Amino acid sequence: MSQACAGNRVKVHYTGTFDDGSQFDSSAGQDPLEFLLGGGEVIPGFDQAVIGMVVGERKQVRIAPVDAYGEYDVDQLAKVERFQLPEELDLSVGTQLQMETAEGIPLVVTVVAVDEEHVTLDGNHPLAGQALNFELELVEICSGGCA
Repeated sequence: MSQACAGNRVKVHYTGTFDDGSQFDSSAGQDPLEFLLGGGEVIPGFDQAVIGMVVGERKQVRIAPVDAYGEYDVDQLAKVERFQLPEELDLSVGTQLQMETAEGIPLVVTVVAVDEEHVTLDGNHPLAGQALNFELELVEICSGGCA
């Protein structure tokens, strides 16, 4: 049986949970996730966990924040004056907004605090700083080759 390796397109069923057992994502009831191993399409720890698996194999892995969405970075918080944002925006806590950096790169931010004069925006990924647990099943190795 061949093992999944970098350069393979693979299909994986997964369930993702936090350390407290609560689920944040799953492919259950859907098509499996298809991606290029080593192609940067999924978080690094997920890629590494699938490498070496054989079709039909199941495993559980815990991925540290550094190999997931990174550590939480307080420098990604920005407090801006409300008048700098369009009036029609929903500025409720938890709302995600798409903005652009000074270089024109799209960035998704989350509203984390609002008062009469200011809005605090968080540029961290919502899962930053979290260890992520995955139950994985390699469903198929579709294509690609190992060197």
